[in-house]
Amino acid sequence: MKYRFLKYLLQRVGQCILVIFVGITITFIIPRLVPTNPVEVAIARVSAAGQHTAPEAVEEIRRALIELYGLEGSIWQQYLSFWGRLFRADLGPSYSSFPTPVIELIKVALPWTAGLLLASAVIAWVIGNFIGGVAGYFSTRRWARGLSVFAMAIRPIPYYIMAFVLLILFAYLVPVFPLSGALGIGIHPSFTLRFLTSMLKHAFLPALSLVIVGAGGWILGMESLVSNIVAEDYVVYAKTAGVSDSKLLSRYVIRNALLPQVTGLALQIGLIFNGALITEYVFSYPGLGYLAYNAIFSADYSLIIGIAIFSIVGVALAVLIVDLTYPLFDPRIQYR
Repeated sequence: MKYRFLKYLLQRVGQCILVIFVGITITFIIPRLVPTNPVEVAIARVSAAGQHTAPEAVEEIRRALIELYGLEGSIWQQYLSFWGRLFRADLGPSYSSFPTPVIELIKVALPWTAGLLLASAVIAWVIGNFIGGVAGYFSTRRWARGLSVFAMAIRPIPYYIMAFVLLILFAYLVPVFPLSGALGIGIHPSFTLRFLTSMLKHAFLPALSLVIVGAGGWILGMESLVSNIVAEDYVVYAKTAGVSDSKLLSRYVIRNALLPQVTGLALQIGLIFNGALITEYVFSYPGLGYLAYNAIFSADYSLIIGIAIFSIVGVALAVLIVDLTYPLFDPRIQYR
């Protein structure tokens, strides 16, 4: 058993490392295919500001920026230098927040995004699967069909559109929640009730926009799975044997339908990150999405690459954790 688990573990870890390696390599290549050069963009902005700089000084600035951004030598030399710096946790300085290192900006923003995304993803998953399971089991009821229609209506709505709607409703028309930010003025992170209250109040609307749209997808997925499972022979037999609906739903139907949903949860984290990018910007929430949005518009290539690397690693590790824990949810699956 230990040998099989070790073999299974090594295979999954190897796949995870390969995914991260390929993803980071693509992240390295894509910015270099863009026609704009970050060094020339930086020099052009200095010139556009009306500052007169001698040609010798401009050339010195160009050489310094090329070294700073790791653009020296051939593509292969840049690639090797890129991995060398990456292993030292050196992603270079941020151009838009120069000379602050990219890693420092990500360290500040990462906890906010991680808390927002993980909490909203798990809440949406639990609520959506519960409602979808009940609606799928009692699919002939009128209220169940109503829930299905509601889920189909909210599922196509983009996260940021839902964010705008909630912002207008509960921050402008009915000013119950704050318009922007992650904390109130003068409040700093600490283990105090004032900090926790302010944090939850500011995070409520961004999280709610992600939960509502995310739950719609989970409802439809779970409803579809349950509608197929209730037609299985063992469910029909249990019904004829007099097993109560509550016991049948919790122990036989939802429990079996949850298995593919567990895998989907890890993948959903990566999809939510795409929606969180604009959602965080709508609420000026200081997470990776807000940071990435500003980095894109300021052509901060180092920061864009750093955020992409962290998102790749995060999604790959989430899928790895699901792969390793999947046999715990389904005893029929063995490590091999």
